Amino acid sequence: MINEVTSVMNMLQPRDLSAVPGAEAPSMIPLIIGGVVGLVFAVIMIASIWKVFTKAGQPGWAAIVPFYNIFILHKISGKPMWALILCFIPCGPLPLVGQVVIGMGVAEKFGKSSGFGIGLGIAGFIFYPMLAFSDAQYQG
Repeated sequence: MINEVTSVMNMLQPRDLSAVPGAEAPSMIPLIIGGVVGLVFAVIMIASIWKVFTKAGQPGWAAIVPFYNIFILHKISGKPMWALILCFIPCGPLPLVGQVVIGMGVAEKFGKSSGFGIGLGIAGFIFYPMLAFSDAQYQG
C-alpha cells in the first residue's frame, strides 16, 4: 500500500523537462487571445442589451445586473409569468423554451417576425446586436 502511494506521489511531482527536446512550456498566447475575444464578446452583448432596454424605455444599467436583466426582458416581452419562471428551472429544455417565448415577445414588441424572435431566444448573441443597432423602434 505504501509503495502504491509513493508511486502515485512520484507521478504527481513536477518534472524537469529542460533536457527533453520539444518539451517547452505551453504558450500563453492562446489564453490571452481567448480572454480578449471573450471580453470583446461580453462588451458587445452588454452594449446590445443596454440599447434594447433603452429603446424600450427601461433603464440601460439593468443589462449588467444578473437575473434582473431577464426580468426586464420578460417585462418588455409582455408574455405571461410562466415564461419567466421557465428561464430559471434548470431541467432539460425548459430554460430554452422560456428564452424563445420571451424572445418572440421582444421581437413582436419591436415589429420583428416570429422567426427573429426564435433567433433572439436561441442565438441571442447574433440577434440582440442586430435588434439593438437597427432602426427598429419599440412599439409597446
